[in-house]
Amino acid sequence: MKKLLIVYVFLFSIFFIYLYNYHLKEPHSSPFGQNEERLQGEIGEKYVLVTFQAGIDYWKSAIKGFEDAASELNVSVEYRGATQYDSHEQITVLEQVIAKNPAGIALSAINPYELKTTINKAIEAGIPVVLFDSDAPASKAYSFLGTNNYEAGVTGAHKMAALLDHKGKIAVVTLPNQLNHKERTDGFVETIRNEYPDMEVVAIKDGKGDQLLSEQAATEIIKLYPDLKGVFATEANGGVGIADATRSLKKEKAIKIISFDTDKQTLDKIKEGVISATLAQGSWNMGYWSLQFLFQHNQETSTQQQSVQSAILPKYVDTGISIVTDENVEDYYAD
Repeated sequence: MKKLLIVYVFLFSIFFIYLYNYHLKEPHSSPFGQNEERLQGEIGEKYVLVTFQAGIDYWKSAIKGFEDAASELNVSVEYRGATQYDSHEQITVLEQVIAKNPAGIALSAINPYELKTTINKAIEAGIPVVLFDSDAPASKAYSFLGTNNYEAGVTGAHKMAALLDHKGKIAVVTLPNQLNHKERTDGFVETIRNEYPDMEVVAIKDGKGDQLLSEQAATEIIKLYPDLKGVFATEANGGVGIADATRSLKKEKAIKIISFDTDKQTLDKIKEGVISATLAQGSWNMGYWSLQFLFQHNQETSTQQQSVQSAILPKYVDTGISIVTDENVEDYYAD
């Protein structure tokens, strides 16, 4: 018995050494396949997240991810955003942020072209910039973290086809001047056109990211096409506005709505059966990994030449998407 006990102690010791060397001691691994040492910053090292339409529910998850990363890294963060859907206002906000010379900027670009010069100004001033949610690919920003928006549109099209038994007239309410919304619209429209011959996209309207204006746009479409069977909204305010339009016109049972994102109003309308589905983005991932990327960039470039800075980070990371319906809607409410 004593000999057996000694054998057990020996085996346990070997197992503990293995566990320590190959699991407890090894660096943390990121979901993007990168090994990450748990480096720590300084509390005076400030990073800024910049959006537009500040205060809407959609940004809350990205901000939470940004803050969670800051807690891990022991750095400071700040949230700034244009109050309106206005590229000139966002440029002004971004200029103000650049003037304070932060350690890095995570930006969702309201317009892929109009923000380019200001983004490049930050890069040229030595401030790293990563983009999330909405890209500006012609700029010098180091990375884009966000949804594969074209594929999200494809997913929306397939879901709409399933809801309508592959036939009927449908419409889109979107923001045609914002790149991520254009890509979602293109993915949706091209998939319907190429794969569903008995379905037709009869109208594409600008809802301007506003609930009331989206309701007005949807009302115009429904009155023009009384046999409309479905509407795809490329953002959350649009989906809620379209739902309000169908209710006002007593068409909520006749028209299927697929929306985007998981704000409370959208989730509530899914539970009520007015919105059929919404596409949930990995917005927490966008905020969390934006800060991780900026921090890692600063750690790496502190010992490297300026000429190789842009090669440190991956140019694009797909943060994922999922379909929310009445079957899983409860899982998406904030705790």
